[in-house]
Amino acid sequence: MASTVERPGSPIAPSAQPGRRPRQSFETWQWFFMRVSGLVLVFLALGHFTITHVINDVADTDSAFVANRWDNPVWRIYDWSLLALALFHGLNGLRVIMDDYIASPGKRAATKALLYAVSFGLFAYGTLTIVTFG
Repeated sequence: MASTVERPGSPIAPSAQPGRRPRQSFETWQWFFMRVSGLVLVFLALGHFTITHVINDVADTDSAFVANRWDNPVWRIYDWSLLALALFHGLNGLRVIMDDYIASPGKRAATKALLYAVSFGLFAYGTLTIVTFG
């Protein structure tokens, strides 16, 4: 008499269920942010370089030049976008590098806390400068 042995029931992982997409994780969104921010940063940085080094003479770039430029709020938003994207793009890149090279969880957490504090401090200082300049 042949008998069959049933395999113990195991729940199917949500990502393995047919017709369901896997849940997006924080790392997936960070990966997506890095691609989009990198692409936008290319255009913002090239525009900034063109304005300050090609169209205008570098020797003429002083606080009066910046004040004249920031009279228009569009340029303030442009420069703030460049600041924010560059800072958070770099922050995310350093976070990934720390995950790869700092093995100790305690040292990694302390280093990330320092990185986040410095980054947010620089972001707040840069934002304050752009908003209150002039």
